[in-house]
Amino acid sequence: SLFPVASQYREDGYVVLDGLLTAQECDELRQRMSEIVDRMDVPEHCRTTFSTYHDEQLKTQGNADYFITSGDKIRFFFEKGVFDDKGEFIVPKQRSVNKVGHALHAYEPLYKKVTHSPNVQGIAKKLGLSTPVILQSMYIFKQPGIGGEVTPHQDATFLYTEPLGRVMGLWIALEDATVNNGCLWFIPGSQNSGISRRMVRTPEGTFPLTDFIGREQTYDEEKFVPTPVKKGGVVLIHGEVVHRSAENMSEDSRHVYTFHIMEAQETRWSPDNW
Repeated sequence: SLFPVASQYREDGYVVLDGLLTAQECDELRQRMSEIVDRMDVPEHCRTTFSTYHDEQLKTQGNADYFITSGDKIRFFFEKGVFDDKGEFIVPKQRSVNKVGHALHAYEPLYKKVTHSPNVQGIAKKLGLSTPVILQSMYIFKQPGIGGEVTPHQDATFLYTEPLGRVMGLWIALEDATVNNGCLWFIPGSQNSGISRRMVRTPEGTFPLTDFIGREQTYDEEKFVPTPVKKGGVVLIHGEVVHRSAENMSEDSRHVYTFHIMEAQETRWSPDNW
C-alpha cells in the first residue's frame, strides 16, 4: 500500500519508491536523450552553464533569455568548462550537457508517456492531489568527473505557489544514483519552515532577467542524509524540503528524468516565477 508512503512524505519531506520504471524503460529514455543531444543545435550566445550558486545564477541564468524562455521548449544547459573562449566544445557533446529542459513532457513522446503514466497518476492520487498539473521537466546528466555540485536549495524557491506546499518533484533514477556518483542528500523534516528565498522575474526591460528575494540559509552539514536510488526508482520531493547533491567525481554518470507536479485546485501559481 502507498499510504505509509504518504505519511513518510509528510514527515520527512521526501520518500524513495523502487521500481517506478523497468530497466528497459530507463534505457529507452537514455537512448532517446542521446539522440536529442546528438542533434542539438545551440546558438553560441545561448551556451548557458547551469548553476545553483546565488551570484552565479544571477550572472548566467539571469542574463540568459534562453533560460527564462525555456519553460515551454527543449533547451540545453552545459557544465562549466566545456567551451573554449570561442564557444567551441572542448569535450564530446554527450559529455558536455548538464541538463535538458524544461518541456520534455510536452514534446517528447517517451517522456510524455512516463510523466502521465498510470503509476505516476496513482502516486499523485495516493498523496492526495486532486488536480495535478505538470509544471516542468528536465533530464539531468551529472556527467562523470565534471558533474557539478548542486548546492542546498528548496524547489519552491524556483516554483513558488500560494499557498506553499502545492509542488512535488518526482526524481527518477535512469541509472543507479549512489553516494559516489552524486545522489541526492536531504534534511528530513526541513519542509516545515517555509522558504528563505525566491527567484523572481525582474521588471520588463531590466537585466538580469531574474533576481532573488532573500538568501539561501546556511544549513548544518551534519543534518543531510544521503539518499541512494536504484535504477528505475523514484524520489518524491516536497517543494520545501532542503536538498543538495555533491559533485560527481566518479567514472559513472548519474542520469535522471525529473519533473514537478502542482496541485492546481485553489493554488495560485506566482506570475513572478521564471
